[in-house]
Amino acid sequence: MSKFEYPVLSRADIISILLESQIAVVTDNDFKNVKPDFICDLYTRLLMYLDALHEEDQGQVEFSALEQFENPDLLIGSIQVMNLYSRLREVVASLHCPMQFNLRDLIKPDSSRTEFFISSILNFCLYKYSIVDFRIRDTKMNLLRPIAEELTLLDEQRKEWEAKISQLNAEIAGYNEARERELPLVQEVDSRVKELRKMIAGLKNN
Repeated sequence: MSKFEYPVLSRADIISILLESQIAVVTDNDFKNVKPDFICDLYTRLLMYLDALHEEDQGQVEFSALEQFENPDLLIGSIQVMNLYSRLREVVASLHCPMQFNLRDLIKPDSSRTEFFISSILNFCLYKYSIVDFRIRDTKMNLLRPIAEELTLLDEQRKEWEAKISQLNAEIAGYNEARERELPLVQEVDSRVKELRKMIAGLKNN
């Protein structure tokens, strides 16, 4: 994971971000009186949100192996807690967090330390997915840019053709006006030609 700067989020901000990101619905009282079950569930949700923990990492043990123990349920819980602790230590260390995460933070969580670690992980979530969103937007822009350029070119060609059509229409209108102006002269010439032909025909008959 990349290094990044992260401020310590307030409890209200933590609750709001968890809700908006659809990671978990928590209350102010959850952080005032932090319970091991609550915090293990919340850390699990955060790691799964970061894709740093999967269901198969949460302590799957074969039934035949569990039969050898008097309290298999307790064993399963212990395995899940240790797996979660191991992943959390890796994640927190990768964030260059100034506070070291230890097993007590899961078994007997302290409110202030819990908020600090949750804040650190949430800040990385915000950092990571803002970068991802930027890359997605950048990729979309790269895909859309050729289309936009082609549309611009087509629009320019359309304007050129519209200008040519307008010019041709103007020329046609000019020809029509000239023809209308010259029509009386043409008619006069036609009439004069007919008269001359009649005169020629009359002279031939004489």
